[in-house]
Amino acid sequence: MLTNITVPLLGLVDTAVLGHLDHPEYLGAVAIGGNLFSILYWTFGFMRMGTTGLAAQAYGRQDDFAQSALLVRSLLLAMGIGLLLILLRGPLITLGLYLMDASDEVTVLAREYTDIRIWSAPAVLCQYTLVGWLIGTQYPRGPMLMLILANSLNILLDVLFVTVMGWNSQGVAAATAIAEYSAAGLGLWLVWKRRPRDLVFDRHLFGVLEDYLAILRVNRYIMVRTILLLLSLAFFTAQGAQQGDTILAANAVLLTFLMLISNGLDGFANGAEALVGEAVGQRQREQFRAVCRTALRWSIWGAALFTGLFFFGGGFIISLLTSIPEVSGAAREYLPWIWLMPLAAVWGFLLDGIFIGATRTRDMQNTMLFSVIVIYLPVWWLTQGWGNHGLWFAITSLMLARAGSMGWLFLSHTHNDVWFSDEAHKKHAD
Repeated sequence: MLTNITVPLLGLVDTAVLGHLDHPEYLGAVAIGGNLFSILYWTFGFMRMGTTGLAAQAYGRQDDFAQSALLVRSLLLAMGIGLLLILLRGPLITLGLYLMDASDEVTVLAREYTDIRIWSAPAVLCQYTLVGWLIGTQYPRGPMLMLILANSLNILLDVLFVTVMGWNSQGVAAATAIAEYSAAGLGLWLVWKRRPRDLVFDRHLFGVLEDYLAILRVNRYIMVRTILLLLSLAFFTAQGAQQGDTILAANAVLLTFLMLISNGLDGFANGAEALVGEAVGQRQREQFRAVCRTALRWSIWGAALFTGLFFFGGGFIISLLTSIPEVSGAAREYLPWIWLMPLAAVWGFLLDGIFIGATRTRDMQNTMLFSVIVIYLPVWWLTQGWGNHGLWFAITSLMLARAGSMGWLFLSHTHNDVWFSDEAHKKHAD
C-alpha cells in the first residue's frame, strides 16, 4: 500500500507545480498528455499484473528457474515494446491528441509534453515487469524503494525545471522521464541482488520465440481489460475537455485524487495477487480463503480511510494543488463524487488482485467488457444533460458494475471450486 500510494504522487506534484501558474492551460496540457501516456503505457500493464501472478505461482512451487526465466523474458519483451512505441511516436501522439479534442492552445502544449515523455517508454515498461516480479516473489520493499526514488527525484526536478528554469509543461515531462529511468535502474539492481546464486545464464533462460509469444497469449485478456479501462478514463477526460479548459483542469485535479485512491487500495490487491498466487501454486484452499477474507477486511478499512480523508480534507488539498480561482471552485463543486469513489471502487480493485493471482484473466476481460459497454457508455449517454456531474456518475457506475460482475463470478468460482481446477486453468489460458 505504501508503495502504490507513491505512484500518484508524481501526478500530485505535477498538478501542484502547474496549478499555481497563471493559466489553467498548462495543467490541462499535462492532464491530456498524461492521459495519453496512461493509454500507451498501461495498454501493456500486463507486464506488471501478469508477471505478478505467474511469478507468485512459481514462487509457491519454489521453482527458481521459472521465476528467473519469467523475469528475463519479460524484461526483454518490455524493452522491445518500449522501443517500438518510440519508433511509432509520431502517429501515436498525433492520433491521441486528435481524439482528446482539447482546445488549440492546450493541444500545442500537450504535444510539447508528449514529445519529451515518450522517450521514457522502455524504462516505464521495464518498471512494470520489475515491480510485478518483486511483488510476486514477496519482496514489496523493492518497488517501494524504486518509487520513493522516482518521486523524490521528480519533485526536485519539477521545482528546478518549472519553478526555477520556467520550462512549464516541458519541464514536467523531462522531470518524469528522468525519474522513470532512475527507478528502472534501481529495480534492475534489486532483482540482480535477489537472483538465485546458482543461476546459470544460458540460452535456456532466454528461451525461444515461442516462450515470448506464450507470455503474450497468457496476458492478452489483461491487455484487453486494461485498454477498455484506459479508454473509459480517456473518454472521461475528452468529454470534460469539450466542456472547457476550466472543467478539464478541475477534473485533472480530481483525477489525481482518484489515482491516489486506486493506487492506495491496490496495495491490498497486490498483496492478494502474491498470496493468492502462492496458495494456488501450492494448492492450499484454506490459505486461499484466508487471504481473501483478510484482504477484504483491510480493503474496507482502507476505503473508509480514504473517504474520511477527502470528506474532511478534500477542500484543503485542492487549495494546495491549485490557486486558480475558477479551477479551485469547479473542483470543489464536483468533490462529493470523490467522497463516494473509495467505497464504490474498492471491491473491483480487490477482486482484480484475486483474479490476477489465480491467473483468471479472461474473467477480468469479460467483466470489463460488460461494465463498459452495458453500463458505462449507456449511463453517460442518458446523463449528458447533467454536464460534468453526468461524467462522474458514469465513472462511478463503471466501478460499481465491475464490483457486481466480478463479485458474482468470485462466488460462483468458489462454490464450484474453479480456482483449483487444472482443466479450467488450462482452458482459461488457451
